[in-house]
Amino acid sequence: MASDPIRLAVVVIAILALIILITKFRIHPFIALILASWFLGIACGLPLVDVIKHFEKGFGDVLSFVGIVIGLGAMLGGILISSGGADVLANDLIALGGKKWIPWTMFLASLLIGLPLFFEVGFVLLVPLAFVISKRMDTPILRVGLPMLAGLSVAHALVPPHPAPTLAVATYHADAGKTILYAILVGIPTGILAGPIFANFAAGWVHSGSTAGALFPGPESAAAETTRAEPRSLAAPGPSLRAVLTTILLPPALMMSRSIADAFLPGQSFLKSLIDFVGDPVAALLIALFFGMYALELRRGLSMDRLDGILNKSLGAIAAVVLIVGAGGGFKEMLIATKISELIGQWATQAHISPLLLGWAAAAVVRIATGSATVATITGAGIMAPIVQANPAVSKELMVLATGSGSIILSHVNDAGFWLVKEYFQLSLPDTFKSWTLMETLLSVLGLIFVLLLSLVV
Repeated sequence: MASDPIRLAVVVIAILALIILITKFRIHPFIALILASWFLGIACGLPLVDVIKHFEKGFGDVLSFVGIVIGLGAMLGGILISSGGADVLANDLIALGGKKWIPWTMFLASLLIGLPLFFEVGFVLLVPLAFVISKRMDTPILRVGLPMLAGLSVAHALVPPHPAPTLAVATYHADAGKTILYAILVGIPTGILAGPIFANFAAGWVHSGSTAGALFPGPESAAAETTRAEPRSLAAPGPSLRAVLTTILLPPALMMSRSIADAFLPGQSFLKSLIDFVGDPVAALLIALFFGMYALELRRGLSMDRLDGILNKSLGAIAAVVLIVGAGGGFKEMLIATKISELIGQWATQAHISPLLLGWAAAAVVRIATGSATVATITGAGIMAPIVQANPAVSKELMVLATGSGSIILSHVNDAGFWLVKEYFQLSLPDTFKSWTLMETLLSVLGLIFVLLLSLVV
C-alpha cells in the first residue's frame, strides 16, 4: 500500500481525471468511472486482481439494492405519468398553494415522504411528479427538483426514523424524541434556505436540463399511443386523486409500519415477520407497483399488453442510469479498499476542536472520501462516540444532527445520488456541481450553523 500522502494525491488525481474524461473528452460516465476506479486502485498499490474484485464488489453492492429500487421506481413512475396520475396530483398541488408556492410545497412533501425512505427510494417516487409540475409551470426542472431533493436530503441526514440518523441516535445513546424535535428545528430552516430559496438562483445559472425530462413517457404521448393501439373505454374516467395518493404514499406507509412494529411488537411473531417483509423497500415498491397497475391503468380499461409496453419503455430509459450508479459504487469501494476513509478519520480525531465541529468534520471527510452519507454518519458517530461519552456536557442529540449534517456535504462523482440527479434531470457535469453539489454543501454548512446556534440554548 502506498504512503498516506501518495494515496491522498492519487485520490485527487483520480477525481480530476474523471471530471476531465467526461467533460473534455466526452467519454461516457460509465466507462470513465471504471477507468478512474482502476487507476485509483493500481496507483495506491492494490494487487491487480484485487482492483477488479473490489470494483465488482462495489458495483454489485450498490445495484443489489439501488438497482432494484431504480427499476421498480421507474416502472411506478412510468405508470403515474402515462395514466395521467402525476398530472392529477400536480394540478392539486398547484391549486393548493399556487404556482408561486410550488417549490415550498415540494420541499415539505418530500421531507414528509422521505422520512422512512432511503434517498434513492424517495427520489424515484417523487421525480415523475417533479417532471410533470415542471412542465405544467413551464419552468426549469431545478426550480421544482432542488426543493424536492432538499427535503429528501434533510430527512436522510437529520430526522429519525430514517436509518442513518437512527443509527447515530443508537451510537451516541441519544434521546430519540429530543433528536426529532431538534431535527425539525434545524432541518426546516436549513431545507428552506438550501431548497426553495437556493433553487431560484440555481435555475438562473444552470442552462442544461429540461423542463419536462425525457426519462418517462408523457401523459399526452401515452394517451395518443393508447388511442392508436387500443383505446380505453370512452366512459372511463381519469385516475382519482385518492388512487394517485395511495400509490405514492403506500411505500412510505408500509416502510413506516416496520419501524412501528419494531417498537411495539418485540420478538419474532408471524405478524411482526409479515410487517417486516412488506415494509422492506423492495417489497413496498413492488406492492405499490401492483396497486398502481390496477388502480391507475387496468381498472380504467387498459390491457396487460399495453401496460407491459409502458413498463418496458420506463425500464429502457433508465438503463444508463443503473450502469452509472453501479460504477459509482465501484469507485466508492475502491476508496474504501485503499483505506482513504480510515486515514481521514484518524486525522479528524487528532484535531483539537469543539465536539460538534469535530463530529461534523469527521462525517464530512468520510463523505467526501467514500460518497456515502450513511457510511459517513456511521463512521463519524463511531469516531466521536467515545469522545462524547467522556464529555457529559455535550448534547448527544445535537451530536446526531452535527454528524448528519456533515454526512451530506460535497456530493460528487463517487456518490450514487450525484449520478441519479445528473442523469434524471439531464444536466451537464458542471451544472450538476453548480446545482446538486452546491445545494448539498449548503445543507451541510447551514445545518452545522443552526446546530451551533441551537447549542447556545439547549
